[in-house]
Parts: sequence; C-alpha cells; structure tokens
Amino acid sequence: MYRVLYRKWRPEGFADVIGQPHVTETLKNEIRSGRISHAYLFTGSRGTGKTTCAKILSRAVNCLDPHDGEPCGKCSNCVGIMNGNIMDVVEMDAASNNSVNNIRDVLDEVMFTPSEAKFRVYIIDEVHMLSQGAFNALLKTLEEPPQHIVFILATTEVHKIPATILSRCQRFDFNRIEPKAIADRLEYIAGQENVKLSYDGAMLIAAVADGAMRDALSILDRCIGLSDNIDSDIVREATGLAGRDYLFTLADSVRNGDVPLAINTINKLHKESKSISRLCEELTEHFRTLMLIKTMKKSAGELIIMSDDEMTRAKAQAEMFSLSAIVRCIDVLQASLERMFRGGNNKIEFETCMIKLCSPALSDDISSLKARLEKLEAIVRQGVSVVSDRAVQKSDSIQENNPQSVKTEQTVDNTAEKESLPEIRPKTQGGDIIGRLVAKAKPLDSWEDIMDEMKSQSTTLYHRMRGTRAFYADDYILIDAPDDSAFAFLRSDKNRNLLIRDAIKKVTGHQYKIGPYRKPQGEAPALKSKLDEFIEQISDSDIKVNVKE
Repeated sequence: MYRVLYRKWRPEGFADVIGQPHVTETLKNEIRSGRISHAYLFTGSRGTGKTTCAKILSRAVNCLDPHDGEPCGKCSNCVGIMNGNIMDVVEMDAASNNSVNNIRDVLDEVMFTPSEAKFRVYIIDEVHMLSQGAFNALLKTLEEPPQHIVFILATTEVHKIPATILSRCQRFDFNRIEPKAIADRLEYIAGQENVKLSYDGAMLIAAVADGAMRDALSILDRCIGLSDNIDSDIVREATGLAGRDYLFTLADSVRNGDVPLAINTINKLHKESKSISRLCEELTEHFRTLMLIKTMKKSAGELIIMSDDEMTRAKAQAEMFSLSAIVRCIDVLQASLERMFRGGNNKIEFETCMIKLCSPALSDDISSLKARLEKLEAIVRQGVSVVSDRAVQKSDSIQENNPQSVKTEQTVDNTAEKESLPEIRPKTQGGDIIGRLVAKAKPLDSWEDIMDEMKSQSTTLYHRMRGTRAFYADDYILIDAPDDSAFAFLRSDKNRNLLIRDAIKKVTGHQYKIGPYRKPQGEAPALKSKLDEFIEQISDSDIKVNVKE
C-alpha cells in the first residue's frame, strides 16, 4: 500500500529533524547524561516536528544501545516501539479523548511498572483540548510522578494550558522551519523518489507551507500526482495559486484606480478555478512585500521569498506607492478576508474590496480619508489655488448683477496676460527668466499620472511624450524632452496643447502654463531657438480650482 511522503519520510532520529537544533541537541544531551525529565511539553505551530520528536524521544529513553543520545533503531525496544508491539508506549489524542474519565483510565495504569521497556511513556497530542477536570486529574500525577513514567505533551495552543501544568513540565518551543531548510529537504526527498524538482518550485512550496515540513511534503505529494518534472508552474496548478503576474496587475490597478482591469483580472482567475480567498491572501502578502521593501530597504530580501527578476519588479512597483497607501491596502484586504470566512459570496466580496482600493472616495474609513488627504496635500504642494464655495458664489453674484464688472475684469486680465508674455521669453532686460525658473524648478511627482491621463485621451500623444520629464516652478510646468520631436508634434496641432493642459488640470487641479525645460548647462543653441518659438506659440491662461470648505 502506498505511503504518503510525510509518513514515509518521517525522521527516525534527532539528526533527521529539520530546523529545530535547539530542541534536538538539548534532548540528546539529556539522553547522554541520563537526566530524563518526568514531563515534557512540546509547543509550536503545526508540522514543525513536535509529534516526531516525541516518538523519537520515546524510543531514545527506552533504547538498549543508544548512540550519542540517538536511538539505535535496531534493538528489540526500538523495533517494537516503531511497530507498535510494545504496550509501554501509549499515544493518545486529547482532541477525541478529552474527558476526565479518559485521563483517569491512563492514571490507573501509571502505577504499574513497564512490562518490556525501561519507561512507560505517554504521548498526549493536542493536550490543550483536555477539559478542566482532566487537567486537574493529571496535575497530581505530574506533581508526584513514579520514577518509571515519562509524559510528553504536545500542543499548538500553549496559552490554553493551565499554568499549574506548565510549571511542572520541561518546555520546548518549536520554531517555524526556514524556507531554505524546507526547500533543501524537499530537493533531497524528490531525488530519492526519482522526481525532478526545480529550486524555484521547492522555494514556492516552502513559502506556501509557511514553516510546516508536513504541509510541504503533502504539497510535494500532490505535485508528483501531476508531473514527475515539478517547477513553479506545476506547484501553482497543484495548489490553486495565482501567478505573481496577476498580483502585479492587481496592484497596478489599485495604483492607477483602474477598476475595469481589477474586475476583469478577478473574473479571469475565477474562471480558471482559482481560490478567491487564497487570491486575497496572496495579494495581502504581495502588499506586505511592498511594505517590507519600503521600510527594510536592503535587508528586505532576507524576509521575502521570490526570484531576482520578481524582486526587481517588486522594488519598482513599491516606488509607485506611499507607505501609508500600502498599509491601507493591507488593512482593507485583511478585513475583506475576515468577511469571506464568515460566509457569503467570496467573489463579490473580493470585487467590492478591489473597488474600494481603486476608489478611496467610496470608503469612509480613516485609512481611506488619509489617502484622499495625502493626495490633496500633494496637489496643494504643487501650487493649486484654493477658493471656497462661498467666495465663488459671491463672485458669481457680482458678475450676474453687474455685467460691466465682468467685462472690465476680463479686460484687465487680458491686458495683464499680454503684458506678461514678453517676460517669459528666454532673454529680457531683466536677465534670463526661463533660466531663473529652471533654477528653482522641482520635479513634478504626478507626471506619470498625467501621462496615464494623457493616454486615456490620445494614445498617439502619449507615445510621443513617453520618455519626457516635467518640472514645476511658480505657475509653469516645464517639459524636458530628449529631443525636439515632441515639441514639433505639439506645434503641428493646437488641440494637442489643449489635451496636455486638460490632463494636467485633471490630475493636479490647476491649469499651469506650459514651457520647455532648458537644462542649465550643455544645451545646443539650435534647440534653444526652436524652444523659444514653442514658447511664443503657447497661450497662457489661469483657471482657479474650487474646493469645498
């Protein structure tokens, strides 16, 4: 009969236990010195080796010929315990035998000496499931145990065990196994099973197993059922994981506020039978990766499991998010995941979650309000003119009652505009004005967003403007292009200038005057004259943005 891998490859000695040297070395030292405690408590997350070490310890204390603290595995006691023929070693599942009567049955046998072995060993798994009465019954024996008794208690929830029990046990905490250690063990086992396992596939299994060796072997067993040549794609297919490409796409949709892209991606994954709750967990983990990159800088690689190419891509994406935006995404995703486990339609819940992430204005929680406030602050830092509704209404009322004032105001504005035009030429009596603007110009952080807005209006204009940068100073946005072709394209059609102005206004909330960015040094004279012509062709206009009080 076929034996699953986690049973077939269960360690038979302390040396075979992976990732728990602080436990195994201490137990071996106790066996060597003969200082065997009457009660041990093994605690830690699932699949880390608690029950395995309990079985090994039960053989080691009864072994007739131990070697350096290890059971020999050949004597009659070791063979009998492994085969289950020696009745002095008892394994008990407290999850199904948790009443006081079950414990009393065990305690009735405690006073009898071992029939074949040196010690009577009782392994009680999931001991935290015992009732309060069962713990009370066990307490007296733990306090005054016979010399031939060894209790080994194992649990994943040590906080549920009474302090009176804890104080009478020698406690060992099992850590989650490092992904590298799990991957190395998987590669060794795959080789023994005549299966080809790639390093990326082994690391992905280790990441999904989350520090549990048993879970990792179960996943490997599932992958072998699909193919004898296992890579990361086979692992994703076997576990129902979404590829990282989908995670980067979903994160990009959040950054760009692209709801259709997010919904279409979710629908595609759902049709491919991907687990929506698992997808939510993966996206949460992806934003955690971006958070670590933002906060840990160079040391982030020690905490993140991904290939070099994926790490480069993740670092580039992390630069596009603020830390507060990443934290908000994690909070919203975790709240959505909790609601999934409480019931309801997971697909609808996740779609709603992504819409909230793409559109912070739809959510009234504190993190969403902070995100909207940050965006507003960024706009204000770029020189937005803020006018209250009350002031605008008053101005509109004056204009309606006195049309002449409107005409006079427009005349004054036009006059001022005409008078200001000569001052932005590169050289005047007062010196190089554009040069002074360039000297105090700062990079425009929202230029990428403006380019995205441009793309939605005109693909041709977007491709012509790709590779450009933008700077702002006073009421001007200065565009830095690698050559003059972009400006020549703008001069050929006045509507293109209007498209850029419209995109800038939608993103920043303010209509800037547009000009070329002339580098302080190394600029060719021929290029200067062409840019001067471009400046003269651009019309200047100011539009105020109304923001509610």
